[in-house]
Amino acid sequence: MALLKKINQILLILLVLTVCAILYNKVHKVPSSLKNKTVDLESPEEMEEEIPVVICAAAGRMGAAIAAISSIYSNTEANVLFYVVGLKNTIPHIRKWIENSKLKEIKFKIVEFNPMVLKGKIRQDASRPELLQPVNFVLFYLPLLVQKHEKVIYLDDDVIVQGDIQELYDTKLAPGHAAAFSDDCDLPSTHEMVRSVGMQNTYMGFLDYRKQAVRDLGISPSTCSFNPGVIVANMTEWKHQRITKQLEKWMQRNVEENLYSSTLGGGVATSPMLIVFYGKHSTINPMWHIRHLGWSPDTRYSEHFLQEAKLLHWNGRYKPWDYPSVHTDLWENWFIPDPSGKFKLTRPES
Repeated sequence: MALLKKINQILLILLVLTVCAILYNKVHKVPSSLKNKTVDLESPEEMEEEIPVVICAAAGRMGAAIAAISSIYSNTEANVLFYVVGLKNTIPHIRKWIENSKLKEIKFKIVEFNPMVLKGKIRQDASRPELLQPVNFVLFYLPLLVQKHEKVIYLDDDVIVQGDIQELYDTKLAPGHAAAFSDDCDLPSTHEMVRSVGMQNTYMGFLDYRKQAVRDLGISPSTCSFNPGVIVANMTEWKHQRITKQLEKWMQRNVEENLYSSTLGGGVATSPMLIVFYGKHSTINPMWHIRHLGWSPDTRYSEHFLQEAKLLHWNGRYKPWDYPSVHTDLWENWFIPDPSGKFKLTRPES
């Protein structure tokens, strides 16, 4: 009897130990998704939100994209992913330039833009043929080029960034707005520059108000315009509102009716943006888009004002890699020479 009692006690102890072991394993079980994987808790970069920045690399001016990328990368600690967009024949050149320079450390993707999407949508204009280059219309097709991001920054190639790109990315977009731009009337410091070189900063400077289709829009010609060379875009809203389709519609109407041209406002990509985003865009801090630096080879901003600026834009004919141009020293600070020697700066001494 004593022996039987002892056996029962031993069995009870074993049962208790078994239950404890089962409970322990359930509490401390390692998820199967983590088995055989190394979890690096010391790498905050993996947790950081990626900031996608789209920049075009155009033939004949590839050094512009390089300087823009260099300036962004050098002035931020943010997790930036560059989408470098080009035509098929330019891609090998820009890839080698990046991979064989100090930019080899950046995170980037090369994206080929197919110019066939523009067939029948661009009216030929001999006065400024450079404005009809396919990459000038890349910004119309952002959701097709950058597909996994909710928020995207687009920059023209003729810019340099002096601030932290994280600040621009943090721009708040109002509900229902697909993009944010900087209005042409938003910074009094630039008004003197606009007046001195005879630039337009209203819709009248971009659309032909003699055309009935333009008047039917109901937009006052004195409405302040904006420059789409710097965009913070919400891809969900862009796709929901079918922005690309709307832009293509106005491109096709321009082919048929000549509603705008490169002689108006200095470009043909801005006008459809002004129509589609009229009254439906948020605003960027004006110091994040100081423009018109390429409008005149003689008119200059004060050095102090430019030092305070977060982003400089040489929109206009007079580019900082060419001659004549102004404030070239600020741009050249970020330029990285072409390892292949194909792209060269034009300077008086050269």
